[in-house]
Amino acid sequence: MTITPFANGRLLVVAFEGWNDAGEAASGAVRSLKEQLDVYPISEVDPEEYFDYQFNRPVLSYDDDGDRVLTWPSVTMYGPTRPNAGRPESIAADAELQLSANNQSNIYLLLGTEPSRSWKAFARDVLETVVDNGITSIVFLGAMLADVPHTRPISVFTSSENTAVRTALGIERSTYEGPVGILSILGQAAEASGISTMSIWASVPHYVHNAPSPKATLALIDKLEEIVDVVIPRGELVSEAADWETGIDALAGEDEDMTSYIEQLEKARDTVDSPEASGEAIAQEFEKYLRRGDDKPDQGAAGDEPWRGKD
Repeated sequence: MTITPFANGRLLVVAFEGWNDAGEAASGAVRSLKEQLDVYPISEVDPEEYFDYQFNRPVLSYDDDGDRVLTWPSVTMYGPTRPNAGRPESIAADAELQLSANNQSNIYLLLGTEPSRSWKAFARDVLETVVDNGITSIVFLGAMLADVPHTRPISVFTSSENTAVRTALGIERSTYEGPVGILSILGQAAEASGISTMSIWASVPHYVHNAPSPKATLALIDKLEEIVDVVIPRGELVSEAADWETGIDALAGEDEDMTSYIEQLEKARDTVDSPEASGEAIAQEFEKYLRRGDDKPDQGAAGDEPWRGKD
């Protein structure tokens, strides 16, 4: 495993449910880390300050004792129970069963619902906790709806606003312009505070936007492993991703228009991935694809931007 700048010091991995989390892929990746790491809640925001309860309503449920309890929307930061614990000389032999401890004692997590108001104050609160805990770098995870086929590897885009990070990792700077989520607000605040950041975004096929996408979660975890010095167990994600793809295949098999549209997406993707593809050939293929836009099946959800370069 290649050691990167994000495998040294204390790292915060961030994901929010909501606008930044198509197919629940980003929040699913952080939940997977939470289940495998030895972490505990170290800070939680006051929901009264940052949430509109008509937009993010509290949820009523029964607990293990049969009592009815309310769960309020919130955001929680988790920290290692033993920060800076000693590191073993070897990593896990079986990534399916065990998490490498090479860097697990230095990983923090931030997970919750995207706040609906007071984003500047929210960013200040989060950054205060980040600084208090000596966190030196942040990886933001996100997922968006995009014109990609479910039958191909999930497209993942990495970017950073930090010149040193881009140079070290060989990644790009985002060129996206338009509406942003809380990840961008936190990213700018972190960089202004001298904390290195980068973003990892997965593309979720827009025609299956109503269902969780374990294949996209898996893609985020794969990319995160390249950046962070841990081996992350996949658990049941591999089989869940296969079942997800099989289920969509079955639905597409009953809909000729959907099958035809997926074939168009596959052709465009294969053109881009082809070793002999030139920039001009790629541009021509996507121009043809865009001209066919009016013939696409109903996307079912509006607001998804082109995948490349969104922060």
